[in-house]
Amino acid sequence: MKFHEGHRQGPGFAHLLLSSHQRLTSTPLCPSVFPDAGEAARWLYESAPFGLLAHDAGADPVFVYANRTAQKCFEYGWGEFVRLPSRLSADPDRQGDRNALVRSVTEHGFASGYRGLRIAGSGRRFWIEDVTMWNLLDEGGTCHGQAAVFRSWTDI
Repeated sequence: MKFHEGHRQGPGFAHLLLSSHQRLTSTPLCPSVFPDAGEAARWLYESAPFGLLAHDAGADPVFVYANRTAQKCFEYGWGEFVRLPSRLSADPDRQGDRNALVRSVTEHGFASGYRGLRIAGSGRRFWIEDVTMWNLLDEGGTCHGQAAVFRSWTDI
């Protein structure tokens, strides 16, 4: 399942984010029930009070999704974000920490409680906190990448 740029903000990708999070963590990502997948997709992208990111399953994963909260925190617009290798979001001195998280999620399905130093487009450093990262698995078990939600952030 390849998602075209416009579809990554739509109901199909929202379903992948929500259903894989629910299956792997046993908790819902959205606090409320939406009447349809389109409403959930809009809320995740435009209104969610947390940062939500996803990267593909490539050898050097590239972001394929960043909601508005994440875009503001990282100071990248949609077009810049979806071309950015996800490794470049972390401080170079903290790559080992980030890589360990990615490996753990790959092996175990998800990880919670992470805190990591990140870099905004302007070079500003900030902590993402209360992070849960999970594999984007469809109903057939195919992995399409990984997603992360961060519920708080603090400038350094």
